[in-house]
Amino acid sequence: MKPSTQNQTIELLKKHKMHIKKKYGQNYLIDDNIIRKIVALSNIEPNPFIVEVGPGLGSITKGLLNHADSLLAYEIDEDLIEPLKDLFKDDKRFHLIHDDVLNRDLNRDISDYNDRDAPVWVVANLPYYITTPILFKFLEESDKISGLILMTQYEVAKRLTAKKSTKDYNALSVIMHYRTQASFMFKVPKTVFIPKPNVDSAVIKLTIKPKEKGLDETFFFDFVKEAFRQKRKTLVNNLNRAYYIEKPLLSSWLHAHSLNADIRAENIDLEKFKALSQSFREDFF
Repeated sequence: MKPSTQNQTIELLKKHKMHIKKKYGQNYLIDDNIIRKIVALSNIEPNPFIVEVGPGLGSITKGLLNHADSLLAYEIDEDLIEPLKDLFKDDKRFHLIHDDVLNRDLNRDISDYNDRDAPVWVVANLPYYITTPILFKFLEESDKISGLILMTQYEVAKRLTAKKSTKDYNALSVIMHYRTQASFMFKVPKTVFIPKPNVDSAVIKLTIKPKEKGLDETFFFDFVKEAFRQKRKTLVNNLNRAYYIEKPLLSSWLHAHSLNADIRAENIDLEKFKALSQSFREDFF
């Protein structure tokens, strides 16, 4: 009978006399059903090139290698390097870089290991404190990635995938929907990790969209962030405070876009935000 991921994880921790490191946000997933679901999500395209951030003790990695053309893993913890090398020593498709992914040239690394130019998918179990920096590094610094399968804190996952007029919808939600097709996939209870974290997690899928021509992205991102600066305030109040434009003028401008003067950012969808951003830049700058 095949040993469970939980038993294998405990055995590896004992074998290598390893300690859980809070500074790296280490929580090892031990539920085989959830691992299978994550692996299935990454099997979107035939024989993808997988980039895994934080493989830990390889519980998800093993499943990913069942269908990957090859896999590049980034691991920051020096104590995990030898166990990972030993675990996958017979699989030539496994490549390991001992470094902080935030310090890497992603396009160069992908080009170095993705010999057959396979579609690239990122799979990562991300601690809360590092989720946004790693996510934006992949979105902003690489043009080779098809999408990301991320497991992160439940509340963060909801914000990343939230739709308008919901309590979790914020500037990050708008930016994610602009850059990706963002989908909340399933919740992951805190009881399926060693050690058990304080909060539940969730898995999301982000399929990257091609960049849109004709939109000033830098201005768009700043505009959206300012629109949500104080979420409970109206759009007029937030834009007045950010750009020093008189409120009556802003109200008239919103009316020209068929919006009430008391509308809040949380009630505006992506397409409307794009139109407002372009109009605001043209009309006031």
